[in-house]
Amino acid sequence: MNKSSASVTALRTIRTEITGLEALAKAIEADLGRALEKAVESIQAIKGRVIVTGVGKSGHIGAKIAATLASTGTPAFFVHAAEANHGDLGMIARDDVILALSWSGETSELQGVIAYAKRFSIPLLAMTCNEKSALGKVADICFSLPKEKEACPNGLAPTTSSTMQMAMGDALAVALLEERGFSASDFSVFHPGGSLGAGLVHVSDLMHDGDAVPLVPQNSSLRDAIDELSRKRFGCVGVVNSDNELVGIFTDGDLARNLDKNLPDLLVDELMTREPKTIAPDILASAAMAEMNNFNITALIVTEDNKPVGILHMHDLLRIGVA
Repeated sequence: MNKSSASVTALRTIRTEITGLEALAKAIEADLGRALEKAVESIQAIKGRVIVTGVGKSGHIGAKIAATLASTGTPAFFVHAAEANHGDLGMIARDDVILALSWSGETSELQGVIAYAKRFSIPLLAMTCNEKSALGKVADICFSLPKEKEACPNGLAPTTSSTMQMAMGDALAVALLEERGFSASDFSVFHPGGSLGAGLVHVSDLMHDGDAVPLVPQNSSLRDAIDELSRKRFGCVGVVNSDNELVGIFTDGDLARNLDKNLPDLLVDELMTREPKTIAPDILASAAMAEMNNFNITALIVTEDNKPVGILHMHDLLRIGVA
């Protein structure tokens, strides 16, 4: 297959799946939206976890949905429907709720899970394209997804259908997240590793404070400011007034631009930048990096009520993987 025909196939596949997602959006505006609201209420009412189950491609999508739920504050895990029939049903408790995925709704491996749910009165949610299927009929709440054309030219490989299942799972997870008021700080608890976790660290976790903060009083000699600049090595010095409020910043760039002047005779106030860029300690590290990139600077004085409490350098952000 040459490049041009591959591109044509790719575009056709994506557009077919977009059509499926558009149909899903219309369904949510109608009856599917009410099912989603009931599911959110049902999950919020339980004391246990969301047990997601399925086989085949629906099983793979189910595992992703369980991971997304868990990472956004809804306790959840995946139980393979076939393994459930060989002992894993014991992983499901009476305080849980089950979300079963089957595009046809007739998956034989789900019979054991269905029977177990009914025996112990465990709420059963179904995600299928056929609400009149065996699964759809017994479910307490049924996500009846629109049956759209698969992107597979043979109409066999789950493509559009699995895309819609995953999107519906995302919709459920985000709806639960918003109902719970799940914040970025909460999110960081479940994502401590990698660049994502690094971006959820706060400025206060990384900043240098106390005597490490380069500061000089207002009306200090430029020599004193340069000495502080050399000792602390952040590339800048904050200038504070008698109330310890930040009134300016003097940088090594300011020094370089004014080497032609008689520096020993100058005060830091004459060369400092007034109203410098600052950041609050409770801001996310990722936002601090964006601020530095936007203004092409390498350090930010951290302030509370305009009083310096720390300093953050770009190297601190790069060290933990914020990029």
